[in-house]
Amino acid sequence: MSYCRQEGKDRIIFVTKEDHEAPSNAELIADDPNDPYEEQGLILPNGDINWNCPCLGGMASGPCGSQFKEAFSCFHYSKEEVKGSECIDHFRNMQECMQRYPELYPQEEDNETADSAPSDASALPSDSDSAPDKSVLPSDSAAPTDGQTAS
Repeated sequence: MSYCRQEGKDRIIFVTKEDHEAPSNAELIADDPNDPYEEQGLILPNGDINWNCPCLGGMASGPCGSQFKEAFSCFHYSKEEVKGSECIDHFRNMQECMQRYPELYPQEEDNETADSAPSDASALPSDSDSAPDKSVLPSDSAAPTDGQTAS
């Protein structure tokens, strides 16, 4: 037997397996054309931050939402010569919070690009070299060594 109950602002609906087997008869509610946050972008006409902007990707409502709002607000309203320079502690708090939730806020790996780049450009052969420098060839290279010829 399905039923519904209200808990504060939330409406909880319990349904049976049979309820799920029947096609839905739910009616979608049309977007409110008078919604003050709809189509406004990140900054509202009055200069306030639109925390409902999809451009924030849910950052304002996640587990670190309050830290994000503090840091972002500090930067947005900053009047310092170097904008946001007074906000370092807010951003540090946000970063510490995000590190507690690595599954929601994964760290970008900067090591991948650094490992793939050669560390010494002088080890690369120049166009004027007639033969490749053996020091830059991979160890499992199929290039011939002294006394061998390519077949």
